[in-house]
Amino acid sequence: MAKRAKNLVIVESPAKAKTIEKFLGRSHYQVVASMGHVRDLPKSQLGVDIENDFTPKYITIRGKGPIIADLKKAAKKANKIYLASDPDREGEAIAWHLSQQLGLDEDDKCRITFNEITKDAVKNAVQEPRTIDMDLVDAQQARRVVDRIVGYKLSPLLWRKVKKGFSAGRVQSVALRLICEREEEIKNFEPVEYWSLTSTFSNSRQDTFTAKLAKIDNKKAEIPNKEAMQAILDDLEGASYQIGKVKKTMRKKNPPRPFTTSALQQEASRRLNYTARKTMRIAQGLYEGVALEGSGPVGLITYMRTDSVRISTAAQAEAQDLITADYGKKYLGGSAKRAKAAGGNVQDAHEAIRPTSAMRRPQDVKPYLSNEQYKLYSLIWTRFIASQMAAADIQQTSAAVLAKQYTFSATGSVIIFDGYLKVEQEFNKDKKEEGFLPELNDDEAVQLKKHEPKQHFTQPPARYNEASLIKTMEELGIGRPSTYVAIIETITGRNYVVRENKQFYPTEAGELVNDLLVTHFGDTINVDFTAELESELDDVESGDRYWKDVIRSFWQAFEPHLEKAEENIGDVKIEDEVTDIICEKCGKPFVIKMGRFGKFLACSGFPDCRNTRPLLEKIGVACPKCHEGDVVKRRSKKGRVFYGCSRYPDCDFVSWDKPTGETCPECKEGYLVEKNTKRSHRIVCSNKDCGYKVEKEADHE
Repeated sequence: MAKRAKNLVIVESPAKAKTIEKFLGRSHYQVVASMGHVRDLPKSQLGVDIENDFTPKYITIRGKGPIIADLKKAAKKANKIYLASDPDREGEAIAWHLSQQLGLDEDDKCRITFNEITKDAVKNAVQEPRTIDMDLVDAQQARRVVDRIVGYKLSPLLWRKVKKGFSAGRVQSVALRLICEREEEIKNFEPVEYWSLTSTFSNSRQDTFTAKLAKIDNKKAEIPNKEAMQAILDDLEGASYQIGKVKKTMRKKNPPRPFTTSALQQEASRRLNYTARKTMRIAQGLYEGVALEGSGPVGLITYMRTDSVRISTAAQAEAQDLITADYGKKYLGGSAKRAKAAGGNVQDAHEAIRPTSAMRRPQDVKPYLSNEQYKLYSLIWTRFIASQMAAADIQQTSAAVLAKQYTFSATGSVIIFDGYLKVEQEFNKDKKEEGFLPELNDDEAVQLKKHEPKQHFTQPPARYNEASLIKTMEELGIGRPSTYVAIIETITGRNYVVRENKQFYPTEAGELVNDLLVTHFGDTINVDFTAELESELDDVESGDRYWKDVIRSFWQAFEPHLEKAEENIGDVKIEDEVTDIICEKCGKPFVIKMGRFGKFLACSGFPDCRNTRPLLEKIGVACPKCHEGDVVKRRSKKGRVFYGCSRYPDCDFVSWDKPTGETCPECKEGYLVEKNTKRSHRIVCSNKDCGYKVEKEADHE
């Protein structure tokens, strides 16, 4: 008896293939992986025929020949072929390229998509195949062609005019520009001194509370310097204090929206200290399938590249069942709103990121997950359940403390009904809650316990970190959910930007490239032009615009700048900084060069002499261990900054935290180091048995 032909399903990854094949059954379906894209533009040439209406030239990606041969072999034997790549532009383009390679008819209903890899979702998708959506494909093609034109036209220009190896991209260059402009703001910032006065009072029941000086003569209190502060303190000497008006108001604290891609990346960075790439790698594994006891591999979350906050009716109903069972009916939220995520151009074809089943509580699946997977799944599950719960009711109390012409303001809050905070409390332990106020009455006399004047200086805008850069790009309409990670990796990989203490700093090379691009391509490599192009790509996806019209419009704006830049940019010579350090091998001086992990010393006799050394950047502190060497800044293999002794390997002192050069005043043994977080700047003792700590909150205007 002849062997019955199976249906062939092609996905991108082996993990996804394994999960889907379990749902469909091996007896009727063969599920194989294409390992991502099988065709692309050639690396060795532009690959776009600009003269022939911007026709792209696609070739088989190197190394994919055997995979394509196996796919063709399986396709010939198949009863039916299904292309099941991811449900976005990139996935649609992969399906189209596969159909071209396999010789499928363009009218063939071979495309299936699903927002989650669960048994019902996959089986339903197979029952409703469709033709390939060429609008989605063309939107991806337009992006790919425009990015190729920018990269392959700008980069050679930089090679010729500046230095071999320099390169530029369309969206990455705008992200670099944002970082460089922020650095310029910081350099030009001039701090302004100001003072604040926080005072502690007690009522007749000896309950204490704090209040901050808010007004002087009913105008906002502005205290510019120490002299003005002292004048206020002198004026308040011996003054009597009483409560003015006590106000109690109720407000609702609404639950957060479920996660979009950018929101997940930002929250994972803030709460879990994950990079965007790490977040997406873990999320990919949760989406493609995790083996659970009794059920085998199953996708735990929905598709993780989305800018929609929509939730399906079925998912809402399941969440409501869980909330009722675990917390009670009073915790149920209202009907979910089809709200739009920030940024405007939302692709609402699929849902927000959520668990595929609300009933899979984090603690239930924890035994089957790695620690990283568990943390991210907990974050996603908690946010989703919270988004479907009731708002919290908060009672806010404010009281004015009056003395002469001075008004102090005291505030506090009490949670009357916790609502969604019930499920979010585990993730809110690190949040600073507003303090409580004791019972206070109008016109009640209170006693001053102490005044605490404090000097501040206005702070420059904060440097971008991963989370804030992604948030800014989303708000400005730059890039899309699938591109944020690639943008950041490109500018860091090219050494245009480095990370220090999670913040982005432009390198000299980055500032040089940015200056050239702003000067000569400012009209096209900018926020507004890039956001407008993203909007035009959205129009292509929705079928409202022809994809080659978008490319043509871009080229007409870009080409004149390219021609002028070729004429106007002179040769930019990057001179190596010569040092007085002599190479021990050939006797020539070392020069400072820039490498992947920052600056290093290289012999000026290169290529005859290839001697190199790390550049020891001193921080002005003697080594606290040997007291002979200097503490220098170094970088690990992953680019992370740490501090060590300049006499290494004779002295093995190392520290992730920056030493201050001072000995601990408490234990007299440990040395003090700086520990910086987003919210505070701390000086702590390196001796773990000591516990000495001085914490100063970061000032912000």
